[in-house]
Amino acid sequence: EKLVSAEELWRMPEPADGLRYEIFEGELIQMTPAGGRHGGITLAVGKVLLTFVGEKGLGHVVSNDTGVFMEKDPDTVLAPDLAYWSRQRLAELPEGFVEVPPDLAVEVISPGDWQSYVHRKVLHYLDHGVALVWVVDPKTRTVTVYRSRQDVRILAETEEITGADVLPGFSCSVGEFFR
Repeated sequence: EKLVSAEELWRMPEPADGLRYEIFEGELIQMTPAGGRHGGITLAVGKVLLTFVGEKGLGHVVSNDTGVFMEKDPDTVLAPDLAYWSRQRLAELPEGFVEVPPDLAVEVISPGDWQSYVHRKVLHYLDHGVALVWVVDPKTRTVTVYRSRQDVRILAETEEITGADVLPGFSCSVGEFFR
């Protein structure tokens, strides 16, 4: 099977069916459109992050239409539901794919997601310089926080989530993501 490059993905016409794509190690992965709950939760998490990052002037928060070029040959371009870059890591957002791994990647699990693919993405993020990954699960109303392959914590909605050293001073109740 032919491997797809980041450049080919960038040049693809906007699909009429509204589907989006990622490339994982050269393989084109079709992302099913997310449901309403997924969109609402993604926006809630994004609002909390954007407010904190904006007030402190820390950097950039983007939503899930943003491709992040993670690896070359074979190419991997992922689109986390939300991502944050500190100004030190990324001075400004480029026109095309972002070629710097984010400081924080957030994935909100949607009914169409295969657990195994989300898990592969998390490991890829961690192995390619992303310091903090949050996997938000609407079904269980939990957030799994990954600092590394070994440092993994599951937080219930009654617990506090922090930005650790990636977003110093950030903290909120996990429940805020599910309002």
